[in-house]
Amino acid sequence: MALIVQKFGGTSVGNPDRIKNVARRVAEYRQRGDQVVVVVSAMSGVTDNLIKLAKEIMPLPSEREMDMLLATGEQTTIALTAMALHAINLPAISLTGAQAGITTDGIHTKAKIQNITPKEVHAMLDAGNVVIVAGFQGQTQSGQITTLGRGGSDLTAIALAAALKADLCQIYTDVDGVYTADPRIVPGARKLDEISYDEMLELASSGAKVMQSRSVEFAKKFGVVFEVRSSLNDNPGTIVREEAKSMEDVVIRGVALDKNQAKVTLAEVPDKPGEAARIFKALADVSINVDMIVQTASHGGGAKATDISFTIDKADLLKAQKTLAAIKAQVGFREVISDEKIGKLSIVGVGMRSHSGVAARMFETLATEGVNIDMISTSEIKISVVIDLAKGESAMKAVHAAFLG
Repeated sequence: MALIVQKFGGTSVGNPDRIKNVARRVAEYRQRGDQVVVVVSAMSGVTDNLIKLAKEIMPLPSEREMDMLLATGEQTTIALTAMALHAINLPAISLTGAQAGITTDGIHTKAKIQNITPKEVHAMLDAGNVVIVAGFQGQTQSGQITTLGRGGSDLTAIALAAALKADLCQIYTDVDGVYTADPRIVPGARKLDEISYDEMLELASSGAKVMQSRSVEFAKKFGVVFEVRSSLNDNPGTIVREEAKSMEDVVIRGVALDKNQAKVTLAEVPDKPGEAARIFKALADVSINVDMIVQTASHGGGAKATDISFTIDKADLLKAQKTLAAIKAQVGFREVISDEKIGKLSIVGVGMRSHSGVAARMFETLATEGVNIDMISTSEIKISVVIDLAKGESAMKAVHAAFLG
């Protein structure tokens, strides 16, 4: 008998028939004698509709109230999934994140898990139930409902697998596993049998939609080996695990395009110590994650001034603009320039550590395609560039063909 944690995303539970399909899949494991914990997301489209409703009330709603609202999406799914299991005579019980013992910090809409006390989950499993847990949510020590941000249901599943010491963690989605690129954009993309935590982490942070980086980071920290696979068929998926020596033989593991980035430029920032710290502290204080940063000599003619450009999630742009407006007089920059029509194109592979010329080949490929590079960022196993969003998909296809075609 094994203890298995299975996570099903929004498309996997997108309608009653798909929820029934999830119940049948869970039943196969249960009938083998396994204990099963199921983590579910809100049904496809529900979270977006709730956000739309909120913004029809006001453009920048209270984050506490947004958590109250968004948590209802997963609660709907857990109840329907439990009913689907009852309909095929399997005992099941649904639990909210709080009832499952998930405690978070108090950062609304982007909370971090602080602790999991799965006493109730163990009790329900021991009583013979399939336990269905609402992903994406938890509760502070003072009882406030919080949500975990993008990819929160994946994080819930992996964190529960670690806390429960599960034998297996499966992340079910609408694709067969992790591909060398998004197969909906690049027809020649290939499914990977395995990928290292570090490669998956870099791909996730670069816009690959299969997993969010926080979930992979947590899995790496606690050694949770997990499988990404499709809920729509029985094909084997992609195993995500610790890096093996043989993985270095592959120079590039995958290509990702993030279309959900915005570039912010602060023009004519006074060129003196402490100004950058003041700017990025203000953004950090409102929980805005900054990705790429470039500082250049100002072209505005100001004496001893620089232009500072950085990228953030597009969803955070309004909040960033409001935050920067509040410190404009204190810092003394001239203006804030925003650009939402950008894409971040990245190549990832642990083989970069032992192979030279990767950057040159990427840049040559983009030049041949007539794609201008706006910003560049590198790590040991990743190269990212900011480019015009309109050329993002064609650039992604060209780079994939150059390295993996």
